[in-house]
Amino acid sequence: MEKWSLMTITVLLALTVRWAVSLGSYSGAGKPPLYGDYEAQRHWQEVTYNLPVRQWYFNTSDNNLMYWGLDYPPLTAYHSFVCAYIAKFINPDWIALHTSRGYESQPHKLFMRTTVFVADLLIYIPAVILYCFSLKETSTKKKASIWGGVALCILLYPGLILIDHGHFQYPLSLGLALWGVLCLSYDWDLLGSAAFCLALNYKQMELYHSLPFFCYLLGKCFKKGLKGKGLVLLAKLAGTVVASFAVCWLPFCTDVEQIMQVLRRLFPIDRGLFEACMFSSPPPCSPSNVWCSLSVLIKIKNIISPQTQLKLSFAVTFLSLLPTCIKLTVHPSLRAFKYALVSCALSFFLFSFQVHEKSILLVSVPVCLIINEIPFMATWFLLVSTFSMLPLLLKDGLVLPYAVTTLAFLSICLASFTIFEKTSAEDLQLKPFSLALKGYISWFKSFPKIVRSLFLLSITLMGVLSLLSAAVQPPQRFPDLFPVAVSLISCLHFLLFLVYFNVVILWDSKNSRSQKKMS
Repeated sequence: MEKWSLMTITVLLALTVRWAVSLGSYSGAGKPPLYGDYEAQRHWQEVTYNLPVRQWYFNTSDNNLMYWGLDYPPLTAYHSFVCAYIAKFINPDWIALHTSRGYESQPHKLFMRTTVFVADLLIYIPAVILYCFSLKETSTKKKASIWGGVALCILLYPGLILIDHGHFQYPLSLGLALWGVLCLSYDWDLLGSAAFCLALNYKQMELYHSLPFFCYLLGKCFKKGLKGKGLVLLAKLAGTVVASFAVCWLPFCTDVEQIMQVLRRLFPIDRGLFEACMFSSPPPCSPSNVWCSLSVLIKIKNIISPQTQLKLSFAVTFLSLLPTCIKLTVHPSLRAFKYALVSCALSFFLFSFQVHEKSILLVSVPVCLIINEIPFMATWFLLVSTFSMLPLLLKDGLVLPYAVTTLAFLSICLASFTIFEKTSAEDLQLKPFSLALKGYISWFKSFPKIVRSLFLLSITLMGVLSLLSAAVQPPQRFPDLFPVAVSLISCLHFLLFLVYFNVVILWDSKNSRSQKKMS
């Protein structure tokens, strides 16, 4: 009874914060001709309701792909169609072909915001609550405290709230991926595979999480033996994946050209390494990944062809993923799987092709799942991830919600986990690594103090830069000074976090023990 009361209060608080943020501005409000992501979602409803399926992804006189053409997988299109069907009953003008372009009104804003609330309530929030219930603690009292603290931190993570309920985005792909993680934690491998396939068919960016899912399940098959139960499980998993994709893509399987056109829309590789930055923040692009940060010093797109850029980003991304994927395949465990979700997604964000600043959420949600294990580092990362989207949030007029939700989140983490007391090598999951370095690095004993000092320095730097970005005009000679500074500082943080997470994964002896129990 106590846990349900605690979770009810947590959910009500989370919904209240979401409602408060949704009262503010949204992406592209009153900014023709393209407006923003809010208009993109509305336009997809217009297209999917008024045009036959075969025209959804094709450029026609009724579907100008240069004006927010559909560039997400079929499940996004189906979701848009369902929303459009409801909108038609309320006010047909909202989705009228051609004439509804750029439509803005308070009733329509209420409708669109409500669709995000419904997606949160039906998919994302239940997955978070059930995940928290799945966490294991020996003490019942401590278990309730862990449930409440983790749920509160995940549901009040400011980055996701500001993007979903401020900027405007649906949490469905992340919610479905979270359902996949939840199912795997209960050994419901087929359901977990199906849930992740649905996530991938909602947004192609879920490829960030695809390798951990693949390697973990493949590793389980290897451990069960590919001549017995392992082979049966592998066949079932393959059948589940094929069936899930077949159901999602069935309307587009009428001919090969339909499938190829959808794929071209999902992966527009000819546009180059930086295409995803074009409609985000002022140039240079604000995603805090390596390529955008390097472009400040080296104009990569001017000296390397798009095809070479693609090969380079693929090679670097693959090499950065390889150690984690090998470790997870050889020693599959749920713990290693969750850390691999973080590491692999962060590698994709830092090194892959056409990254948007919002893609950092694909790293942040897996970090939320391990906040009870490494509260100090997880809190630090989640604060940096929110800060990295500052240029986008400023553009959308979300400065006040950004400041309030970030400070509230930090306060909750401090109260729930007393993070400054969790900075020892053991608390940071670095004990095996520290033992390996014993005798080589003399300052490791003062490591907790160093980490706390770096955290305070980092928070101060982000706070000062946030204030400057919001209140001070940059010099005329350097109009993009603050967005570039945010990008560079965030990228440096993320590179260090990538090293940290890889060290935890590769030196983690707990994974081997979990693997032995599994086999």
